[in-house]
Amino acid sequence: MDYEYAPLRLPANVDRLTATAQLTLQAEYAGWELARVQLYRDGTRKVMMRRRIAPGQPELQPGLSI
Repeated sequence: MDYEYAPLRLPANVDRLTATAQLTLQAEYAGWELARVQLYRDGTRKVMMRRRIAPGQPELQPGLSI
């Protein structure tokens, strides 16, 4: 299976609950799933989202508004 990936950087001022809510919305309505999360010392998070590529489907990046 082929996947498309979308890297996101969440700032340190975004708490875990808010980040979870935004990522859950993307997963439910846009078909993205969480592939990886890295937490850095300064509090920022690097999030890697992925979703399956369907034939003929245009590539769209997740539109998170945090």
